[in-house]
Formats: sequence, structure tokens, C-alpha cells
Amino acid sequence: MSKQKSFNSLDNLGGLVFSTDPNVKLQADPEPVDTPLAAKQTLRIWLERVKGGKEATVIKGFEGSDDALADLAKILKNKCAAGGNAKDGVIIIQGNHREKVLKLLLDMGFKNTKNAGG
Repeated sequence: MSKQKSFNSLDNLGGLVFSTDPNVKLQADPEPVDTPLAAKQTLRIWLERVKGGKEATVIKGFEGSDDALADLAKILKNKCAAGGNAKDGVIIIQGNHREKVLKLLLDMGFKNTKNAGG
């Protein structure tokens, strides 16, 4: 027997089945998040130790949509040939890649970017 996801179209409407009110909004569209220009963003690059004494390069301060954050993280991870993740405005790249990330971000137009921490 195959597993299928059950889809209930009434869940998206909050239980609303029928309304004669012409002003009823059936589904709220999320507000699009504007990503500021790269030159206007302030990014800081940290080196942190994670579990097991391993190092990770952490980029903090990104403002913008989650899609833009994921795209930037993907580019940086590919250029550094390392793994990592991105969420909540923070990009984590496995290993010590601070100098390479700094150069890449400056070349991409993030002018207010520098290393932080010791």
C-alpha cells in the first residue's frame, strides 16, 4: 500500500466554506521581503569553534529574504568547497575560510564587510 499525503483544501481557508461577503479575504499573501543592496549591508565574518573542536566560518548580519540568504550561502559554499547551512540571517561554512569569504564578499559588492573576533 503506498503512502499518500492527505490534502484538505479547507485547512488553507481556516475552516471557511462559503461566504456572501464580497470583502472576505480567503487567503493572505505574505509580504515580500526586500533585500537591501549589497553595498548597504554590514556583514561580519567570525571564526567559531563547534562541537569536537572543529572550526566554522560564520557570516552574520545579512538582511533580506531567506531565498537570497540561501543563494549567497550556496555560492560561498561552492567557492570554498565546503559544507554548511544558512538560516536566520546567519551563514555557517565548515572550516576556516575567513580570508577567502572576505575576498568573495568584497568582490560581490558587500563593501562594508570585515573579519570580526580574535
